[in-house]
Amino acid sequence: MSVKAMRPKLNQDDIVRLMKGSSAEDRAHATHKLCRRIGNEELQSEDKVFADQILNLLAQDAEKLVRRAMAVTLKNSPNLPREVALKLAHDIDSVALPVIENSPVFRNSDLVELVLNATEAKQIAVAGREKLSAEVADTIAEHACRDAVVKMASNDNANLTERGYGFTIDRFKTDEDVQGALISRSWIPPQVAEKMVSLVSGQMFDLLVNNHELPPQLAIELASGAHERATLDLVEQAGHSSNLPRFVQQLALNNRLTPSMIMRAMCLGHVSFVEHALSELSGLPHHRTWLLLHDAGSLGLRKIFEHAGLPKGMHVPFQMAINVYHELDYDGLDGDRERFRKRMVERVLTQFQNIPKADLDYLLEKLDAYREVEDQRSDEAA
Repeated sequence: MSVKAMRPKLNQDDIVRLMKGSSAEDRAHATHKLCRRIGNEELQSEDKVFADQILNLLAQDAEKLVRRAMAVTLKNSPNLPREVALKLAHDIDSVALPVIENSPVFRNSDLVELVLNATEAKQIAVAGREKLSAEVADTIAEHACRDAVVKMASNDNANLTERGYGFTIDRFKTDEDVQGALISRSWIPPQVAEKMVSLVSGQMFDLLVNNHELPPQLAIELASGAHERATLDLVEQAGHSSNLPRFVQQLALNNRLTPSMIMRAMCLGHVSFVEHALSELSGLPHHRTWLLLHDAGSLGLRKIFEHAGLPKGMHVPFQMAINVYHELDYDGLDGDRERFRKRMVERVLTQFQNIPKADLDYLLEKLDAYREVEDQRSDEAA
C-alpha cells in the first residue's frame, strides 16, 4: 500500500492536528497514527520521498511529546530516514534513547560518534543494542562511561575483540560489576579468563573457573600453590573441553604429570584424563592407548606402563582401579556422578594398600565429601 493510498485514512482533521493542532497531545496522537502506517509499509521511491518530508517536519516540532511519539513509533522501522534518526539521536534523552537503542538505520560510524560525544545515558543506550559490531563494542570499552561498559559487557551480542576486553579490564580492574558482567558472558577468550584470574576472588573466581575454559598453562600455575589436588580439580573442567590433550601436554612439559596424579585421577574416575596422560607419557596414539587400557587386559596395561615409564609397583592397584571402573556404571538418576565417584573410591580403597599416604588422604577427603552430599540428599528425601 502506498503513502497515497494511506492518505484517505488520515482525514482532514488528522492533517490539521498533525501540523497545527491546538495541543501537543493532539499533534502527538496524529503523529503516532501516521508513523505507525509509515513504519509498517514497504515504500516505493515516490512514497518514500513524501514520507521523508513529513518525518523531517515532525522531527523539528517544538513539542517534545510530538517528537517522542515519532521516535517511539518508528524506533524499530527501517523506514525511518537515517538523517531523521540522527536528528532524533541528538535530541533530549526521552526522544533519543528509544531510537539509539533500537533503530536499524544507524551505521557503525554513527554509533561510534554517539559513544564519543553523547551523554552517558546515550552511551548506555548504544551499549544495550541487540547487536554491537566489534568497532562499536571496542569504542565503548575504551571511551564510554562505566555503566555503559557494564551494559555492553553483559550484552552477549556485543562482538568484543581481545583489544576491547583489554580496555575493559584495564579501565575497571577492581570494579566487581564490570568483572561480573564479563564473567556472565556465555564465552570469553581463554587469554581473557587468564588475565582475570588475578583480579577476582571468592564467588567470582569460582564462576570464572567453572564457567570458562582456562588456558592449560594457567591451570598449572594455579595448581602450583596447592599441590596436585588443585590441578586435578581443574582436570574435571578441562575434561569437558576440546583442549584436554593440550592440558595434559602442558602438565608433562612442566613435569607435573606425575604417577601419583595419574593414579589419583584414575581412582576418582577421571578416565579421559588418564587415557590422554598415558598417551602423552608413552608416546602412543590416543586410540592405541584406549585399546590397551580397556580391551587388552593386564598385558595391555603392562605394555602402557613400560612405554610410559610408570613404576611397576603401581601396576596391580591400577589394574584393580580399571576393573572397578569397568564394573561400575552411571545409573542415569540425579546425582549419579557423585554416587559413581563414591562407589569408585570405596571399592578402590578396599582392594589395595599401595597408594601413597598423600594420595590416600586425598581420596579419603573426597570420599567424605561425597558421603556428605549423599547424606544431605537422604535427609532431604526423608
